[in-house]
Amino acid sequence: MDCFDCLPDSIIIDIFNAVADVKSLACCRAVSRRFHSLVPHADALLLRVDRVLPDPGPESPFLSLLRTLLSSVYHLLSPYPAAAPERPNNPTRVLRGFARIRDLEIELPAGDLRLEKGTVVRYRAVFGEQLRSCVILGFRHRRGGGGAGEAQDGFGEGLKERVAWILSALAGASARRRYVAREYAGLAKEHAGLARLAVRDRDGEGEVVMDELGLREAAAAAVASEAAGSHGEGPRKLVVPTLRMSMRHASTVEIAGGDGGGGGVRLEGPMLVVVRPDEDGGAAEDDAELALEAFGGGAYGEVVRALLKSRSHQMEMNPF
Repeated sequence: MDCFDCLPDSIIIDIFNAVADVKSLACCRAVSRRFHSLVPHADALLLRVDRVLPDPGPESPFLSLLRTLLSSVYHLLSPYPAAAPERPNNPTRVLRGFARIRDLEIELPAGDLRLEKGTVVRYRAVFGEQLRSCVILGFRHRRGGGGAGEAQDGFGEGLKERVAWILSALAGASARRRYVAREYAGLAKEHAGLARLAVRDRDGEGEVVMDELGLREAAAAAVASEAAGSHGEGPRKLVVPTLRMSMRHASTVEIAGGDGGGGGVRLEGPMLVVVRPDEDGGAAEDDAELALEAFGGGAYGEVVRALLKSRSHQMEMNPF
């Protein structure tokens, strides 16, 4: 008798949730009839995407008119309704075999940021219909000690570089939000119990998260966009509202090397930025909570805690 035969179905499903990887679970379905019937009930999944198709972008008015005319002629001449075309390599196809998804993580093959060698930028963004918050951590690193962290009094020193890091992170987060809207628009409708959707990359560069409320907001926005498209208004553009930024930075911060050799790693020009919509009246304590939630563990947590002790500078970015 197999040891799994002694386990109740609920325990087996918990094991499948711990496996999470969709491709591995697909292999598990081939093990036995019992596994084949239980795998679709796993509700915490990890979907690793091997290739991301580029965003086709907005269609020109001429092509849109031509497509509409050809479609009208086809419907007039054809006795059968045309099925809606499906994007090739649509990742949602492999999720149709699962009955109810509660937590979905999507792992992209690589990050989007293009930075100079030795520069590290990490971000975690939370979205609904619009951006709710984004925490950005950036620095340049090199091996070897060199003093404890020192706060930079001159705000303008290195400002151009820090602004470039911020814009890169916000652009990367917005691109991933558009990716979710394009590829997974109907997911929340098909899985009403979906409570969390996270998109990250294998390089650990950034993460975009949508909770249950954010998914409902996004689903409502998708319905409104479809309605606008049916009236010839074109798809709705993702609007980034006026943003308020709280920036902390230092000249250097030294952290443990983590290799057991006793040597530290000096981070040059570290920066911590908490971005929120201007209408969000959160306090400084909320900034710290968001920063620690995003990067509270490991070496990044050391950097965040050091920067939270430094002075905060406020900036504002107009909507785009």
